[in-house]
Amino acid sequence: MVILGLLGMLSYAVALPFSSPIGGFFGAGVITIILGIVAVVLSKRVYELLWAVVLIVIGFLGGGIGGLLVLIGGILGLLGHFI
Repeated sequence: MVILGLLGMLSYAVALPFSSPIGGFFGAGVITIILGIVAVVLSKRVYELLWAVVLIVIGFLGGGIGGLLVLIGGILGLLGHFI
């Protein structure tokens, strides 16, 4: 998400089918970089219920392939919490 956010700020990003729903309001590049950094920091706590849900939300808001991977990681962390 961080790398694609930087590329988006430089206008070299490829239009992906899973785009950010908040990109038009604040600028997709800056928001994606911030969400990517938060996702990297929170990835260590993904097995806790609250942080798994936060990662799912970040993955949805982040958009792109990185956001999709964060979304899947949050879902797997949520499943790992209950299994």
